[in-house]
Order: sequence, then C-alpha cells, then structure tokens
Amino acid sequence: MAELEPNKTNEGGESSGGGGGRSKDEVALELMKFIAVTTGYGKATQGSAGFSGKPSARTTEEHAEALLDLFNRCRKVVKEG
Repeated sequence: MAELEPNKTNEGGESSGGGGGRSKDEVALELMKFIAVTTGYGKATQGSAGFSGKPSARTTEEHAEALLDLFNRCRKVVKEG
C-alpha cells in the first residue's frame, strides 16, 4: 500500500494533510456554504404554518447575486484572518 504524501489529495478529493493544502478560496467557499445552509441566506422567505411574513419574491438572479456577495464577504474575512 502506497503512502500518501502530506498535503496531497486522495481519491476522494480530500486533503490528507489535515487541511493544510486547502486554498483560502476553498475555505471561504465552505464558510459560505455553511452560512447559506444554516441561515437560508439569499433564499426567498416562504410562509410556514402559523407565521405570516411578507412574501419576498426573489428571482434566481437575485438569489445568485446574494450568494456571490456572501462568498466575497467570506473571502475577505478568510484573507484577513
């Protein structure tokens, strides 16, 4: 069995070096995904049982723009840190 060199990717595309091989853009993308999924960032608000908020009809272009804006903000934070 051949050993993987540090910071080389394995077949699954994951870094074997404990995250040392990930670029800042990859870290920013993961951060953006986490924020978007956990908060629903950029999605149109849909009414749910018992709640009657204003329906925000966002187009797919507006949703994409919001996610790109979030990604750029995450890139800025990762590069500063």
